[in-house]
Amino acid sequence: MDQNLKARFATAAVGLPLLGGLIGWGAPWLFSLTFFVLTVAALQEYFAMTCPGDPGRQWRGILFGSAVGLTVMLIPTSTAALCLSMLLLLLFASTLCSGGSLVERINRLGWTLLGGLYIGFLVPQLALLFQLKDGRGWVAFVFVVIMAGDSSAFFIGKHFGKRKLAPELSPSKTVEGAIAYLIGSVVIGVLAMMVLSLPVGLFEIVMLSLVLSVLGQVGDLFESLIKRAFAVKDSGELLPGHGGVLDRLDSLIFPVVFATFYLRVIHP
Repeated sequence: MDQNLKARFATAAVGLPLLGGLIGWGAPWLFSLTFFVLTVAALQEYFAMTCPGDPGRQWRGILFGSAVGLTVMLIPTSTAALCLSMLLLLLFASTLCSGGSLVERINRLGWTLLGGLYIGFLVPQLALLFQLKDGRGWVAFVFVVIMAGDSSAFFIGKHFGKRKLAPELSPSKTVEGAIAYLIGSVVIGVLAMMVLSLPVGLFEIVMLSLVLSVLGQVGDLFESLIKRAFAVKDSGELLPGHGGVLDRLDSLIFPVVFATFYLRVIHP
């Protein structure tokens, strides 16, 4: 077994029981606080990638993303839109006072907006999913579906993968691994439905698992797009064998947002 795989197992052995305990028995405030801290950590990694050597821009980006995250988590939806509008107003106005050429200012604004919305706005929606009816079960469902798919893709792709899925973005990902991701997600999704007693039928859970597995892979590739733009292999080094916090959250972000939207619209 290579060292990277050993590190992945060791990190999972510590992290998974903690995550399971948090989802199953943690108080809502503790769940929200934990993922707010992870949001801030992911923002730090993102802005370290996109603003290397500029700690001032990094801190401004982290503060903007953190403020967006707190708005999502703590403020009712109707008021949150107004608060987000004010945060955007302040960000746009501050761009007029920043240094550099006009093109540089717009580029910086674009990367700050992307980080603040991609991480600050989307990651905290885990807390919104947790707060829904049967929220603990749905959060657990999303996690196990994506983790099962990711693990299936990793092992099948490593041993049987031949055709590259998106070589420009992620050279190690294969078509065979992507198919294994879909199958692993659906199998575990059906089992999770029965174990967690989710109030949906078999056909719906199969389709939902498929959609989440596709979104998980799209989310992974989206973060790879950002990393490749800055020639970075991992977003950080906090999690041995896995990279940074954002490297672990990337495949969860899109599925969590979709699941929250789906449940609010289809199963209000």
